[in-house]
Amino acid sequence: MGEITIAVVDDHPLFREGVMRILSEIAGFAIVGQGSTKDEALQLCATVRPDILLMDISMPGGGLNAIVPILEVSPTQKIIMLTVSETGEDVMSALSKGAKGYVLKGVGSRTLEDIVRAVAAGETYVSPTLSARLLSDMSSAASPKQVNPIDDLTKREHEVLNLVAEGLSNKRIALRLGVHEKTIKQHMTHIFAKLGISNRTEAAMTLRNAITVRI
Repeated sequence: MGEITIAVVDDHPLFREGVMRILSEIAGFAIVGQGSTKDEALQLCATVRPDILLMDISMPGGGLNAIVPILEVSPTQKIIMLTVSETGEDVMSALSKGAKGYVLKGVGSRTLEDIVRAVAAGETYVSPTLSARLLSDMSSAASPKQVNPIDDLTKREHEVLNLVAEGLSNKRIALRLGVHEKTIKQHMTHIFAKLGISNRTEAAMTLRNAITVRI
């Protein structure tokens, strides 16, 4: 991968400048823009089109409110929320709307570098403590008498979901199963509809939760 371009949107100037300074000193990273509001985030993604947008939740206009409009203008934009909010509601909202990362402020510079590289390469990242809490919340909320939505999947959809949980892309899943990528996309559409989810991270969490409940 070539140079990774990054824009930082946060309404706290000292924090924003600190993050930009740290990232600009890392080889292979280039800071191409900054902002402090939802509107500025939208403008950056429409004009500068950074590989990675690091964005706070608590800022004028709201970071969470910016995700969908950004992706409507730039569907391939990779967004990482960098925030102090640890609420499960905010995490799930960010991921379901299309953010590719959810990171807590206070993260170390080396870890942030690794996260940016991972998301730029197509991965999804959620701070480990938040991932564990989300799984725990989902497990606690599940009723033993509840019909497990996983059971509604076909055998092939189960296979696809398991490979999604392993982190494979649609293309790699297609190669593994010996089918066209278009077929996998159709399976993913059915899986999302049956499980009531909207992205691959939620799909993996739903599978893990189903396994936990059965155990």
